[in-house]
Amino acid sequence: MPVRKTPHAGRSSAAANFTPHIVLAAVGVAMLIVGTLIWSGREVDKISRQRDLAIVSLVLEESMEHVAHTQEAETFWDDAVLALRQNPLDMGWLDRNMGIWFYRYAGMDEVYILSPANAPVYAMRDGKRVVPESYIAVEDVADPLVTRLRRTHKVAQFADSDMTMQTPGQMDFAVLRGRPAIISVKPVVPGTGLVTQEAGREAVHIAVVFLDDDFFARIGSQYGLARARYQIAPGRDPLDASAPLRTRGGRTIGYLVWQPFAPGSQVTEIVGPTLVLVLMLSTAVIYVLASRLVKRTTDLEESRLQAEHQATHDGLTGLGNRAMFEERFDEALARARRHGSMLALLYIDLDRFKQINDTLGHPAGDALIRQVARRLVAEVRRYDIVARLGGDEFAVLVQEPEDRAAIDRICQRIVGQLGLPFNVSGSQAYIGASIGVAIAPGDGLDRTELTRRADIALYQAKAEGRSRYVLFSSSMDEAVRTRETMERELRQALADPDAQLRLYYQPVFSLRTGEMTGVEALLRWQHPESGLIAPGAFICAAEESGLIEVLGDWVLRRAVRDARAWPDLRIAVNVSPIQLRNRKFAGSVRAILTEAGFAPGRLEIEITETALMAASSEVAGSLKELRALGIACALDDFGTGYSSLSHIRDIAVDRVKIDRSFVQAVNTPSGAALVEAIVGLASANGLHLTAEGVEDNEQYAFLSKVGCDEVQGYLLARPMPAAQITVMLEEGASFRPPLSDGDLPETEA
Repeated sequence: MPVRKTPHAGRSSAAANFTPHIVLAAVGVAMLIVGTLIWSGREVDKISRQRDLAIVSLVLEESMEHVAHTQEAETFWDDAVLALRQNPLDMGWLDRNMGIWFYRYAGMDEVYILSPANAPVYAMRDGKRVVPESYIAVEDVADPLVTRLRRTHKVAQFADSDMTMQTPGQMDFAVLRGRPAIISVKPVVPGTGLVTQEAGREAVHIAVVFLDDDFFARIGSQYGLARARYQIAPGRDPLDASAPLRTRGGRTIGYLVWQPFAPGSQVTEIVGPTLVLVLMLSTAVIYVLASRLVKRTTDLEESRLQAEHQATHDGLTGLGNRAMFEERFDEALARARRHGSMLALLYIDLDRFKQINDTLGHPAGDALIRQVARRLVAEVRRYDIVARLGGDEFAVLVQEPEDRAAIDRICQRIVGQLGLPFNVSGSQAYIGASIGVAIAPGDGLDRTELTRRADIALYQAKAEGRSRYVLFSSSMDEAVRTRETMERELRQALADPDAQLRLYYQPVFSLRTGEMTGVEALLRWQHPESGLIAPGAFICAAEESGLIEVLGDWVLRRAVRDARAWPDLRIAVNVSPIQLRNRKFAGSVRAILTEAGFAPGRLEIEITETALMAASSEVAGSLKELRALGIACALDDFGTGYSSLSHIRDIAVDRVKIDRSFVQAVNTPSGAALVEAIVGLASANGLHLTAEGVEDNEQYAFLSKVGCDEVQGYLLARPMPAAQITVMLEEGASFRPPLSDGDLPETEA
């Protein structure tokens, strides 16, 4: 039976045929209106953005000029010129007028003053006077400006009323210690004709103003730049505008990013609802818009959820990131406070991970990080929290463990699992993990404090040899405070090194002639409260704090100055691998020797065997440069490290010093055989040999018998001040072993 068409069915069919035309017409009109609105809005926004860029360029230039103008308040002044000619300088006056004054009243973060010879004589950081040598932190950026100022400007004695500024200067943007900054260089010149100043011999005032968040926020507030901020790279948000911060040389050091005023977009948003009303004239169009709105809403929700996930999760491993971890950490601490339960924080740092990146590449490193994440998740309970904090650092929150033994078991499992091989790029890779553990409530209930203590425990785990876990204890905190105190007091001592630091010298004697052939410079710290401190107690602090280079320069200068009185002696000075890694070290040594008029052939640089073998190629390069100058290089404490003569041959040292521990064992068959072997191997490789720590006649006689070149130790002479060395030389000091040992000390300082 054929189907009968009803009128309703016909209307439905007609409506269905008519709807597409309405839809097409409405869509065409909507597209035309939307296109016109978008085009006009973009044109207006483009004009507004160009206006913002012009303002930004002007503001940045005026900011530099403002710093320079502010400097002139104190650098274009007769009193400042006279004050900088005083010897010694009145540091209190400089604080009040040219240093701290600028911090308090002009907002300058750092100030440095250079003498006419470009030597730093004054420094201020964050409102506090610091040692002038702090200038080294800005030297690479400031020196070109100082050079350009002295080369391109002949400083006038009086101001020219037609000039924008009263005195010449050099200004530039720069990145100092990772922070954008304005650096301005001004000469210190007289402000009147009452004081004369030789052109080209002016002191130089250097001001540094860091461009922090407040600086950019102030610019944004004053010139209508919404959300103005500094970024390393241009803003990724299409709604943001950015202007590069360029140095005078054209190098981009970052970007000023802001959200530009967009009047065209605002007009589009206002007119948009009208367009919706027009489209609502058709039921079919409403349906289409509703369908699109539902789809768009769904997409936006999915995008929002994805954005939230990306904001709180690590993209590589899928674990929580630092932001999520800190949020969960706070929640767990709140529960621990309410219920009095335990909470363990594990800070995990992978060992030898850098080697994987260096040898197999970053994709292999990423694959290994993902495997580490899976192993960590597998070794904790479902409700424990695992996060990747960044790089090769992970954190685990063990919530409500049964007891400390349960924490120990988790740590043991993690260390064991991460010590197993990983399959990366078709090969097996071995890393390991160091873990620092802090436990609430015993170690505190504050997130910051627990994090700090877990980090201290992690540092201890690495110091003990890695691939282990360490639970925080109060003694570790005390050790950290002790290191901080040591570093602070050492900085104070280096402000005036001659007041607290001392050099002692231990004579070195020839076994063949018995004559004194050299001395070894030994550093001591005459602490005002703790008395005389041996270097083993503070050298590590100096290396960790970056003070070792300043300390090493003082030792070398003092040693060669003292040794000028002993023209027939070789002087040995210990140096740190950190000093040797500095490419400028050899040049610095050459300058010190030239300044003192000291022959390079009389200087011997000593470095420990372990430090030498673990050091980088830069160390070998520095030693090569030193030897090219005629300076000898000695390997100290030989036998306590790798003891590889092939390495010694590659590094090309001149002398080997047998460690005291081997000398003390020569009275045993195995010890005697070992020392004899060292002497033979060194002689075969053309190396001079010195034995340390000789304390009795038997040791002296044995070393002489096996053919050792030189000896030093308490049997021959103790370390002594420079004046006593002079006395010994005047008396014709030499050594012949006595018939009996006498009372000799058990240890050598």
